[in-house]
Amino acid sequence: MKTPFPLAEVYRLLEPGPVVLLTTLRAGRANVMPMSWHLMMEFTPPLVGCVVSNSDYSFATLKTTKECVINIPTVKLVKIVVACGNTSGSDVAKFKTFGLTPVVAKLVKAPLITECYASLECKVVDMNLVTKYNFFVLEVVKAWVDPTRKKPRTIHHRGEGEFMVAGRTIHLPSPKTSLGGK
Repeated sequence: MKTPFPLAEVYRLLEPGPVVLLTTLRAGRANVMPMSWHLMMEFTPPLVGCVVSNSDYSFATLKTTKECVINIPTVKLVKIVVACGNTSGSDVAKFKTFGLTPVVAKLVKAPLITECYASLECKVVDMNLVTKYNFFVLEVVKAWVDPTRKKPRTIHHRGEGEFMVAGRTIHLPSPKTSLGGK
């Protein structure tokens, strides 16, 4: 039998994907922010919706520069991800403090993170819901992946310091998602 669940914890049931590290750059200062409230919105062009709290140091930078990089870490970086989330970019130079290596992006000013499995250069294409919901729509304009990392184990935040690690992969045929489909 199911029991009532606290509404303030519903997010723990619906986390949409892996924790990512959002990087921004403003006035020569790069910042790193963990983010787990994001979702794919479209295949082509690839659009990602994300929530960045207006109390986060990265919010003003993203709103002003209208560009960022979404970096996808693996489980090996989980302690750094948590440390980045427990500090503010207004007080801490996170790349230096946490030993992350910035890499110059091709199409945006924000840096990629070498230690992450993949990096998505993004430009903000819609800010209609930013004022009301802190919701940005980003277009991925360049994507990078480390081909040497086979089957990366991403981390998924479940709230209150709890993470799930992606593991086993299963493959099921689907004409809508296979190459040459739709």
